[in-house]
Amino acid sequence: MRRDVFQALADPTRRAIILMLAVQPMTPNAIADKFDISRQAVSKHIRVMTECELLRQNQQGREIYYHLEVDKMKAIEKWLEQFKELLAKRFEQLDEVLIQLKQKKNEKDNPV
Repeated sequence: MRRDVFQALADPTRRAIILMLAVQPMTPNAIADKFDISRQAVSKHIRVMTECELLRQNQQGREIYYHLEVDKMKAIEKWLEQFKELLAKRFEQLDEVLIQLKQKKNEKDNPV
């Protein structure tokens, strides 16, 4: 089952795991040591993120290391960028409206 990436990102524990894996690959045990939750709970979070392709695993001997999928994070960033641009335009429009309202108020308060 492929999960929605935003469902995975919605959980604060998963976001914390992503931040840790952005620094270096880690084993599930190393990840679990950083949290006050069970190893099973960490495994569930890892499974969700793996299913939506935020993480990939790499076996080294007996250990499995999880890596952050940078390309997936870039795709998310690119998708979010369109909203950032839209919001910036709306704030610019709001600034213009506020300037016009201020000018009208000044004209009303200080007639020539």
